[in-house]
Amino acid sequence: MSQPIQNIQLDYLTMEDYKELKQVMISAYQSMPDAYWKEHHVQALIDKFPEGQVVIKIDGKIAGSALTIIVKDEDVEDQHTYKEITGNYSFSTHSNKGDLLYGVDVFIKPEFRGLRLGRRLYDYRKDLCEKLNLKGIIFGGRIPNYHKYAAELSPKQYLDKVKSKEIHDPVLDFQLSNDFHPVRILKGYLEGDDASNEFAVMLRWDNIFYEIPDDKARVLKRVVRIGAVQWQMRPYNDLESMLLQIEYFVDALSGYRCDFALFPEFFNAPLMAEFNHLKEVDAIRKLAEYTPKIVNAMAKLSISYNINIIGGSMPEVIDGDLYNVGYLFKRDGGVDRYEKIHVTPDEAKVWALKGGSTIRTFDTDCGKIGILICYDVEFPELSRLLADDGMDILFVPFLTDTQNGYSRVRHCAQARAIENECYVAIAGSVGNLPNVHNMDMQYAQSVVFTPCDFQFPSNGVKAEATPNTEMILVADVDIDLLRELHSLGSVRNLKDRRLDVFSLTKK
Repeated sequence: MSQPIQNIQLDYLTMEDYKELKQVMISAYQSMPDAYWKEHHVQALIDKFPEGQVVIKIDGKIAGSALTIIVKDEDVEDQHTYKEITGNYSFSTHSNKGDLLYGVDVFIKPEFRGLRLGRRLYDYRKDLCEKLNLKGIIFGGRIPNYHKYAAELSPKQYLDKVKSKEIHDPVLDFQLSNDFHPVRILKGYLEGDDASNEFAVMLRWDNIFYEIPDDKARVLKRVVRIGAVQWQMRPYNDLESMLLQIEYFVDALSGYRCDFALFPEFFNAPLMAEFNHLKEVDAIRKLAEYTPKIVNAMAKLSISYNINIIGGSMPEVIDGDLYNVGYLFKRDGGVDRYEKIHVTPDEAKVWALKGGSTIRTFDTDCGKIGILICYDVEFPELSRLLADDGMDILFVPFLTDTQNGYSRVRHCAQARAIENECYVAIAGSVGNLPNVHNMDMQYAQSVVFTPCDFQFPSNGVKAEATPNTEMILVADVDIDLLRELHSLGSVRNLKDRRLDVFSLTKK
């Protein structure tokens, strides 16, 4: 190009553009001079789906175009030809009730190639697909260099060699670089496409933000507000005094319109003070007697304050054995239970705690979450199983007495956010309990961690509390950013696992 470009504009195609558009098509398809769309074809596309027909103009002149219809998923499940999918070029196959964008055509005038204009047109299609909440984009991609290799390679072998970059194909290389993946080979797809031997590759791009239409009256939150309670260990005269303190924090987080309130591990430990004359193993079993009453109270708070509560953890006796368990109280009234799988050597020695056996995700109105109690976050297999089950947010209530113990929890929790491409919120207790054996001092800094990529803070820390100070921590996390990361991240820890070398299963 001899003249510098002053303006590039994407615009809807109109019939006033047709004469110029025709000349662009002819120049773009020089090997198939009769392949341009007639006036009535373009008129039909505009009438049926005006949003799907766009042109890109450089300094007011058409440089390229993208033509699109909407089809039903079942229409492209089997082999089909270009003539069939377009309804004999009448576009009668277009359906506003369909769930896939079908790419009818994309072309760029030769003199404007090399400016990545095709990518702009495809980006428009992707944005349109997301806007219309369609499953994805699909089309039959030509393989114009195939005729050079047809005598020695099948279409599938040709595709494999293009993917491995042993062969260059201008169309297929472009589609693969724009996140389209091959679905199948289409035979006899485009009549007269001798360069491709009339073969095509069905290519698909999946809309990671697609949501199955739901007629139910409910809202699934995409931006989730997390509230973490950095709990001060202090003496309480009785259970009612502690319940008032719990309600105080729930009220505060609800006032900030938080979706979740996360409490620490063993936050109810101050109630053991009245049993301090007993052996530690007996004192904690007496503490477990309060658990049902606290569970009942927090279940009511979650409903009355319209907030999901992760109730830290408390001791609980089941069939004579002592476990470290917690409860998820949903604001719709549902209650779920979770267990600490790995008990620390000190918990086993002093309190005779047993490890639980249930590991699962929980469905909430903010997506799927996981909960691991303290030491469990130091075992990466657990969170990976939760991630495989679709977890978006991992909550970790913890209790640590020293800074090095806290560092283990913190660094492992941050690693879990990176390797599982999820958010991780941790909450602990601060202060001291001089009148409670084995619970003398606490050290904590509550944090919300993110993955480390361009969509997130560069250090992977969304928000963090002041160390060793009673307070609440509030942070917003965007679930859609995780969807984008899973497919388009700089690295893709979940997708790139070598499952041919190793595997992880849940018993």
